Amino acid sequence: MSPAHAAPPPTDEERLRQLGYEPKLVRRMGEFGNFASSFSVISILSGCMTMFAFGLNTGGPAVMFWGWIVVGAMVLFVGLALAEVTSAYPTSGGLYFMAHQLGGPRWGWLVGWLNLLGLIGGICGIDYGAASFIGAFLNLQFGYEPTPAGLFGIFVAVLLLHALLNLPEVRRVSVLNSISVWWHIGGVVLIVGALAIVPSRHQDAGWVVGHFVNNTGWSNPIYVSAVGLLLAQYTFSGYDASAHMSEETTRAAVSAPRGIVRSIWVSWIAGAVLLAGLLFAVQDYDAVLGTTTGVPPAQIFIDALGTTGGKSLLVVVIVAQLFCGNAETAAASRMVFAFARDGALPGSALWSRVSERTGTPAAGVWLSVGAALVLALPSLYSTTAYGAVTAVNVVGMTPAYAVPIYLRLRRGRRFQPGPWNLGRRGPLIGWIAVGWVTVVSVLVCLPQSYPVTVDTFNYAPGALAVVLLLAWAWWLKAGRSYAPPVQQSAELVELTEEVV
Repeated sequence: MSPAHAAPPPTDEERLRQLGYEPKLVRRMGEFGNFASSFSVISILSGCMTMFAFGLNTGGPAVMFWGWIVVGAMVLFVGLALAEVTSAYPTSGGLYFMAHQLGGPRWGWLVGWLNLLGLIGGICGIDYGAASFIGAFLNLQFGYEPTPAGLFGIFVAVLLLHALLNLPEVRRVSVLNSISVWWHIGGVVLIVGALAIVPSRHQDAGWVVGHFVNNTGWSNPIYVSAVGLLLAQYTFSGYDASAHMSEETTRAAVSAPRGIVRSIWVSWIAGAVLLAGLLFAVQDYDAVLGTTTGVPPAQIFIDALGTTGGKSLLVVVIVAQLFCGNAETAAASRMVFAFARDGALPGSALWSRVSERTGTPAAGVWLSVGAALVLALPSLYSTTAYGAVTAVNVVGMTPAYAVPIYLRLRRGRRFQPGPWNLGRRGPLIGWIAVGWVTVVSVLVCLPQSYPVTVDTFNYAPGALAVVLLLAWAWWLKAGRSYAPPVQQSAELVELTEEVV
C-alpha cells in the first residue's frame, strides 16, 4: 500500500477501544495541560524547598548543585524510555497497564500497587510539606507555634482544598496546572532575581559548586555524596502524571509522552537556577540550618530580604506547593479509577464510578485524599514514623518506573511502538534508565545518619516490604478478579500462553 493510501492513525477513542476500554472520561486537556500536570507534580518549588535542609546536611552546596545536574540527566533517560512505552499504551492506568500488557497480570498487579501507594504517599508528603511551610508563615506573621496537632489540622485543610478542586470537570484541573507552570517559572525568576539583586553579600562561585558539608555522622565522603543525591531524586518524581491524564488528553499518544519528557527537562533547568540562587544567597550557614521557622529556605529569604520580603517569597513557595498537591491528587485519582476499573481494589465498583455531571472520578478523588490522611496519622506521634510512611512514595514510584521499561526491553522487536518513539536508540536509553533506577532503589534504602538508632533508622526498606506484602496478600484474595483487557494480537496471545 502506498503512503498516499495508508490508513489514517486511529483517533484517541479508537485507540482506547483497541486497548480494550470504552471511553468514560472527557477529553478536555490539551498538550500543554498534559505537560503542566507532570511539571506541577515535580514542582521544584516543593521538592527542592522541602528537601533543602537534607541537602545542607548531606553533602552541602557541592552535592546539592552537582547532584541536581547528574540526577536530572539520568532521570531524563528514564523519562524518555517511559515516554516511549506511554505512547504505545496511553491509558489512565499508566505504569501498571503498561506492565500488564508487556509482562502479564502479575507484573501489572505488582506495579499497580507500587504506583498507587507511591502516588498516595506523594499526596501525603506534598501536602504535609505545604502545611509545614504554611506553619512557618503563620509563625512569622502571627507568632503562631505549630504543634503536631496544629500542623495536622492545616494538612487536613489542604487535603480538603485539593479534593474540592478536583471534583469539577477536568478543564479546571487543566487550567490550574497551566497557571501552575507560569507560577513556578515566574516564582523561580522572582526568587532568584530578588536574592541576586537585594543582598549586599553573596557566596562566591567556588563555594557554591565546591563546598562540602557532612553532618550525617558517616565519615566516607563518597557514601555521603551518594545519599545526598536523594534531594534531586525525591524532587524528580511524579512525571508519570502525564500518562495518568492521557484518557482526558487530546492526541494522547503524542501529547502524553511529550508531557513526560518536557516536564523533566524544564524542571531540570529551572531547578538548577533555583538551587544556585538559594545557595549564593546564604548569609549564615549554621543559622539557616538552625532556623526557628523550621524551614531553611525561609531563613535564607529573611536574611537576604528582611522579614517582609521573606514572607512574600514564602507565599510564592506555598502557592506553588498547593498547585503541586492538586496535580498529584488528580493523577492519583485517575490511577484509583483505572485500577478499580480492572477489579484490583477492594470495593472496585464504587471507586471506578465516574460522575455523570462532571465526567471525573469523584469517588477516586475522595479515596486518594482519604488514604493520604490515614497515612499521615503517625505524624501526630512521631516524625520518624511519618518519615517511614512518606517513604512509600519513593520506594513505590522508583521501581514502578523501571518495570515497564524493562519489560519493553525484554520484548525486543516484538514491542509495537506508538507514534512517539525513540527508534533504534530505544534499547540503549532503556537500559541506561533501568540501570539508574536500580542504583536509586539501593540509595533510598541506605541509612542516612550515623549512629543508626530508632530515630535515625531508614524505614524505607520496611515500607517497601509492607507494600509488597499487602500486594501479595490481596493478590491471593482477589487476584482472579483482576482483569485488564488484553489486545487480541499474536504478540499478546503468545504472552498470555507464556504466563499461563
